[in-house]
Amino acid sequence: MIYTEKRKYLNYLVEEYSDMVYRLAMARTKEKENAEDVYQEVFLRLSKKIPNFESTEHEKAWIIRVTINCSKNILSSKHLKHNVELKENIYDDNTVPDKNDEANDLYCVVLDLPLKYRTVIHLFYYEGYKIEEISKILKTKENTVKSWLSRARERIKTKMEEGAKNE
Repeated sequence: MIYTEKRKYLNYLVEEYSDMVYRLAMARTKEKENAEDVYQEVFLRLSKKIPNFESTEHEKAWIIRVTINCSKNILSSKHLKHNVELKENIYDDNTVPDKNDEANDLYCVVLDLPLKYRTVIHLFYYEGYKIEEISKILKTKENTVKSWLSRARERIKTKMEEGAKNE
């Protein structure tokens, strides 16, 4: 592949997957700055390597796997472990509905889930993957993914019901 073809292909990949990478990074890191770092690292790695993908499914799975790995690196970095977290609004005006919106409440509940639950919920509901595909991406058993989804749904249901009672 000559340089211009690689550049066009990379531009296509960025256009095709940029929203997905950012959303998954945000779901995993819960902070805009960290999600942006993950986003940048994913596409930097992609530009350095530009693998020969077998299909669009392989392409998407590779990018999701790299996003998960990069977010793990961010979350486990010493810099984050040794700093006190300053909570700011993690949303920008374009990504989250009005504060009274039920979708916003649900999004906040999902962000409060443990990382493994946030990840499977995101891949299942936001990216449309099946349980079998998620198990391959996460390199875990299908039954584990089913359990995580079930537990995540139960936690979401409980939190949403608690929120409704408090209103």
